[in-house]
This record gives sequence, structure tokens and C-alpha cells, in this order.
Amino acid sequence: MANQQSLSGLSKFGDLKKRLVFLLGALVVFRIGAHIPVPGVDAVALANLFQGARDGIFGMLNMFSGGSLERFTIFAIGIMPYISSSIIVQLASEIIPSLKALKKEGEAGRKIITKYTRYGTVLLAVVQSFAAATFVYQQGVVVTSTLEFYISTVVCLVTGTMFLMWLGEQITERGIGNGISLIITAGIVSGIPSGIARLLELAKSQSFTVVLITFGILLLIYVVVYFESAQRKVPIHYAKRQFGSSMMSGQSIHMPFKLNMAGVIPPIFASSIILFPSTLLGWFGLNDTNSILHRISTLVQHGQPLYIALFATTIIFFCYFYTALVFSPKEMAENLKKSGAFVPGIRPGEQTSRYLEKVVLRLTLFGALYITTICLIPEFLTTALNVPFYLGGTSLLILVVVTMDFRTQINSYVMSSQYEDLMSRPDMKSLSRK
Repeated sequence: MANQQSLSGLSKFGDLKKRLVFLLGALVVFRIGAHIPVPGVDAVALANLFQGARDGIFGMLNMFSGGSLERFTIFAIGIMPYISSSIIVQLASEIIPSLKALKKEGEAGRKIITKYTRYGTVLLAVVQSFAAATFVYQQGVVVTSTLEFYISTVVCLVTGTMFLMWLGEQITERGIGNGISLIITAGIVSGIPSGIARLLELAKSQSFTVVLITFGILLLIYVVVYFESAQRKVPIHYAKRQFGSSMMSGQSIHMPFKLNMAGVIPPIFASSIILFPSTLLGWFGLNDTNSILHRISTLVQHGQPLYIALFATTIIFFCYFYTALVFSPKEMAENLKKSGAFVPGIRPGEQTSRYLEKVVLRLTLFGALYITTICLIPEFLTTALNVPFYLGGTSLLILVVVTMDFRTQINSYVMSSQYEDLMSRPDMKSLSRK
């Protein structure tokens, strides 16, 4: 019997090993694709072009794509069209009655919504790939004919995005953790070696500055871990319930609410909304430094007071906006009422809904302030210490949050495997029959 239990345990952890190996292989494929260039572009001239565009929307997208945009590879526009499509579909499912009804149909409705998300991904990918092709073509780095370049670029970029979407779904299903988040994290991690190299280069002339930067990064990581682990536990009581001839006594549990319920979506969308118009303004006013467009684009660049104010305001807005999308206090109150549960001192139904909404709004306020602070501290640090390269609070937040989620996923998988192994024991089977 002991041998059977040990073999069962080995098989469970063997499955975990297979999932981790699949995850590693998928990320290797992602990194290989990040170095396959789109045909018809002078790579050297394009790299020189992006040297001056690291602080705009292209710098942020280049970071998320793991340098694919800078090299203009098949993964140049990355997974952002899928993320944008997901947000749009989620918003539409709260506004359009037919989509809202699909959310309540369980697995069948989820499949239809996923299909709409994929259609939206294709549409957004076509638009973004055409815009990227237009920008690259205007820079004079294309070495093929116009029609050939546009067709090959749009096909390659759209195919690359759809492949990343499929790869992310495969990681979620056959690997560990959320595949899309892990792909974005892998792209950010790929830029860490070059960042370390820049720090070492800076240490030759400004060693004290490097020490402050290192200490600040470690402190930010600690703060992110602390706040991401923070929870507000709402007590929930279950009334006595009768099952057949037996009476089940009431239970008391806690419903945990995370301080940061919106995750890393707010800073990503805030950066996109602010940097995209500023980048367009920079294009139109690029040749005339005295033009109004050029002056406006300068005001909304990294480190500028207007950019910091807009960035903070937009992050707070998206924290409330996305939390409202993913959390419905009215629906949760109805589910609690149907299951015979209630919050002590709060009447079930409408009062419970208002109470939960009040709790979530307070948490969202503190969560929004926390995310805004984490994203803005590197901005002030870069400006105050005159750092010659950009330090992104958004990328740091993504790295820590996804790493913590990945660790939680592994722990949950191990615990579920141990529970299944325990319930499969003969003595537990006979006890469950009784």
C-alpha cells in the first residue's frame, strides 16, 4: 500500500513537472519568434530609429513584446490586441443585454464570448499592424516595394499575434498560471540583462546613484509584495441547513477581498492612452520644433509634470472602471442569499449589496493610490537622479504580481494533488461511503 501511495505521489508531481516543462518550452518558442524579422526592412536603420523612441508608446510596447517591436519581428505588436479586445468585450458584456445574458449561460456562453474576443483580436491586430507598417514605411527603412511590404507585414504581424494568443491559451490549459500574463512577463524579463548592463555602465561614473536605484527597486518589490498580499476579510455566516434526514449546523467563513482587485490592467491602459496621442503629436510636429504640436508632445513625455498628473488620474480612473467590470456586488449578494449565507448585522439582498459595494469602493481607493504610487516613484527617481535610461514602475508591478500569482498557482496545484491522493486512499473511500 505504501508503494502504491508513493507511486501515486510521484505521478502527481510528474504531471506538475510536465506542465513546467511545457511552460518553459512555450516561452522558448516565444523568444525564438521574437527574433524572426518581418521581411523587407533594413534592421540596422530600424534599430537606430528606435533609439530615439524609447520613451513613447513604442518604448512601452517594445518592453511588453520583449524587444520584438524594436527588431520589427513577427511578434512586433505582441499580445496587446488580445488584451484590448478582452477589455472591450468585457465592457460590452455589461452594456449589451444579449452579451450580458451569455455570461449567465455558463460554459456555452463563455465559449461564445471567447469567440467574439478572438474576432476582436483579429480586427485590432489588422489595424495595429497596418499602423505599424505605415510608420515603418514612412521612416525610409523599407527595401521592398510598397504593396509587397504592406501585405507581408500585415500578414506576419496578425499571424504572430494570433499565434501568441493561441500559445497563451495553451500555457493556461497545459501549463501553470495565466498564459497571457506569463508571455508579457517573459518579454519584460528579457530586457533585464540589458538593464543590468546599463546600471553597471552607470556605476563607473555614478556609483552612489546606482546604490540608490538598487535600494529603491528592492524597496518597491517589498512594498508590492506586501500590498498584493493584503486582504479585507468579510465574515460570512451560513444558516443551518437540512440535507435529507440530517441537519448541518451553521458555518462561519471569511470572504477575502484583495486590496488591488484591478491587477496590472490600469497602468497598462493608462500608459497606452497617454503615450499614444503624445507619440502622434510628436510625429506631426517632428520637423518643426517651434510648432504647437511639438510643444504639446514635449509636455506629455516621461518625467514632465503634465504627464505625471495625467498618468495618476488615468490610473485611478481605470482602477475603478476595471473593478466595476470584474466585480458585481448585486450578483454576489444574490448568490449569498440563494446559498443561505449572510453578513452578520446586514440583511440579505439589497443591504448586503450596498455593504459589499461600499467595502469594494474603499479598497479600490487605497488600491488605486497604491498602484499610482508604485508607478510614479520610478518617474521621480529617474528625474531626480538624472538616470540616462527609463525605469518603469508598470513593468516592475507586472513582474512581481505575475510572479506571486505563479507561485500561488503552483502551491494550489500541489495542494489539490495531495488532496486527491488523500481521498483516493482506501480508508478515506470507505469513510466517505459511510
